[in-house]
Amino acid sequence: MTAIRIQHTTTYRFRQPVHLAPHRLMLRPRESRELRLMSHALIITPAAVATWSHDVFGNAVAIASFADAASVLMIDSVGEILLDAVDWPVFDIAASAISYPFRYSDDEWTDLGALTIARYADPGEQLQTWARGFVRGNPTDTLSLLKDLNAGVAQRIRYESREVEGTQSPDETLDRGWGSCRDFAVLFTEAARKLGFGARLVSGYLHDPNNHLVGSADGGSTHAWAEVFVPGAGWITFDPTNRSVGGRHLIPVAVARDISQCTPLSGSFFGPNDSFVGMEVTVSVTS
Repeated sequence: MTAIRIQHTTTYRFRQPVHLAPHRLMLRPRESRELRLMSHALIITPAAVATWSHDVFGNAVAIASFADAASVLMIDSVGEILLDAVDWPVFDIAASAISYPFRYSDDEWTDLGALTIARYADPGEQLQTWARGFVRGNPTDTLSLLKDLNAGVAQRIRYESREVEGTQSPDETLDRGWGSCRDFAVLFTEAARKLGFGARLVSGYLHDPNNHLVGSADGGSTHAWAEVFVPGAGWITFDPTNRSVGGRHLIPVAVARDISQCTPLSGSFFGPNDSFVGMEVTVSVTS
């Protein structure tokens, strides 16, 4: 079990005081069997009233409402967790799902719903063809198929950090041959859905004290990966950026059908068009 401290600070600067609309924050680590949240605090300047709720996926969401105008908005999230995930997890997959293709139960199929449906158009079936290329036979081992797909993303796509907002479509990532961690995660998730799996996106943090993992900076960073539902085993974690399986180095904050639904921070302001000067983000993930 590893004790980890996460500090995620976002600072917006404006040329003059502006009126801040409510901001939506997804910064609280998502508790699970492997992750115990010991404490979490939000420090917001100017002062704000934070109202907490859970979204349709069970993620903790805070809405910050402001009374005063400001030229600087700073949102500082500090969390302390205990992470108890093993390096080499063993998955107890149900006998009915050991071999692919398999059929989800009627209840599973209903509950997974939109998580089985591809989010992006694939007019030339490029993604469909690429995903089917990992199916070695009929039947084939389910977990091996998913591991091959996970590794295949990293083999096909070159990692490149990208500060620009937004995410590439799977076809764009395949065509360009490069992408950020969120592009890797979207490509893997959409490919898994093309194969008939229920899959979801995950956003959170990468804990890497030895700086060995792709996408890490100074021991940790924000990160995106995926989970696939397999009967018996439940949600299995896949990080295609690092070709890894399981959550040993991953700290989830939010899960969602689409990557846009788990943005850490979103909001707007009222003021002149040239008011916005810039944004700074610093993330520290330390043992």
